[in-house]
Amino acid sequence: MKVKSFDFQIKDGIAQITLNRPEVFNAVTFDVYKEMSDLFAELSSDDEVRVVTITGKGKAFCSGGDVREIIGPLLEQGESELRKFTRLTCDLIWNMRMLPVPIIASLNGVTAGAGAMIAIASDFRIASETARIAFLFVRVGLSGADMGACYILPKIVGLTKATELLMTGDFITANEAYHIGLYNKVVPAEQLQQATTSLAQQLSEGPATGLAITKKQINEETLSGLKAALEAEATVQARCMLHPDFREGFGAFTEKRKPSFQKHRSLND
Repeated sequence: MKVKSFDFQIKDGIAQITLNRPEVFNAVTFDVYKEMSDLFAELSSDDEVRVVTITGKGKAFCSGGDVREIIGPLLEQGESELRKFTRLTCDLIWNMRMLPVPIIASLNGVTAGAGAMIAIASDFRIASETARIAFLFVRVGLSGADMGACYILPKIVGLTKATELLMTGDFITANEAYHIGLYNKVVPAEQLQQATTSLAQQLSEGPATGLAITKKQINEETLSGLKAALEAEATVQARCMLHPDFREGFGAFTEKRKPSFQKHRSLND
């Protein structure tokens, strides 16, 4: 598959995805979501690929959705169009989990929003010491229920820490992320590529069938409700995008000020 919105190559059975928009900290666009989701779906039937790695170019892994290319246009869309978008983002997570080969997120820097979700949908997370991570959704007036975050994150770090991360949207350091079980390994920046390559090679030399069945059973025994959770989060997040707080979050970002969100709950349960 040829892609245009990020770099992609396969070498010695290892598929390498590199987000390549360093000028905006590798923020994702509509095209990135679509092409990456389609790529993972296609790789599921590619016997040449035994491992996938994902990283970013420059100082960030991925800073989330592009504020001007995604959030701005979403403000002009109705609920039906918004649901198409939120389902697209959830399709990416689903296709990553359904890929029968291991995925390694090589976190070279800031990892936020959608970038954080791409990271936790991966099977492994190896991080640079500079790889701070945050689930920023509430910071832009949305809910923490985005791309399966409320379903997947508690299974990795536990309910208490997941609640904190999803409700505050705060960044945590690579060291803290490692100690709560969010990262598998933290290394100096200059060692990240080698650490990623070493794990990728180890996995690529392992039993392809055994690894595929292991991932399949992890999905079935630990993430069996993922499909329903993704659909539910796509629905509620689309509704949140119609709320005034979403427009306020965008306005505050573009005007470089603190947002003033509504203090009352106005969405039906």
